[in-house]
Amino acid sequence: MAYGVFMIGMFTPGPNILAVIGTSMSVGRSEGKALALGIATGTFCWSTLTALGLTALVSAYASLMIVLKIIGAGYLLWLAYRAFKSALTVKELDVREIRLTGGMAAFYKRGLIIQMTNAKAALVWIAIMSLAMDGQAPIWVAALVVVGTSIISAVGHVIYAVAFSTPPVVAAYSKARRWIEGVMGVYFCFASCKIATYRS
Repeated sequence: MAYGVFMIGMFTPGPNILAVIGTSMSVGRSEGKALALGIATGTFCWSTLTALGLTALVSAYASLMIVLKIIGAGYLLWLAYRAFKSALTVKELDVREIRLTGGMAAFYKRGLIIQMTNAKAALVWIAIMSLAMDGQAPIWVAALVVVGTSIISAVGHVIYAVAFSTPPVVAAYSKARRWIEGVMGVYFCFASCKIATYRS
């Protein structure tokens, strides 16, 4: 379930996805891939920090998990609302074109910065870890989520970079966007209910 929320979330065109798409379309595929790997590194950092922090907090205060689950469920409902709202509107894909000097390293660093300065990342990871962990979950569960989501992030963002460097994919996504976001809204509602009704 935690992997599912993360993967569905990757279809949501946030700052990181729009940056990869815009860079791949306007600068080049290689630069988009470098940006994607920087974002994946940021994913690893956020997931590691959240896993360690939640594990420590829940170990000290077991009842805190209830609060974290409420926060996670609430945030997933907010994502569902945003997805449904976007699905009901007609709009163009507003990509973020990034042009840098300094070669691939500059794009990698920018991707890392984009992901690490994303103010919503903490809430996303609280929701994901709330699905994966409870007060009795062993540390290897958190480690599995960290490694798994980092790999998914790297592969997924690189696929975005490769795919959106071709005009036909951009056109196809634009046509299917509203259906995709409607499905995402349904899934986020389901995941929110799963967190809210889970009993450890």
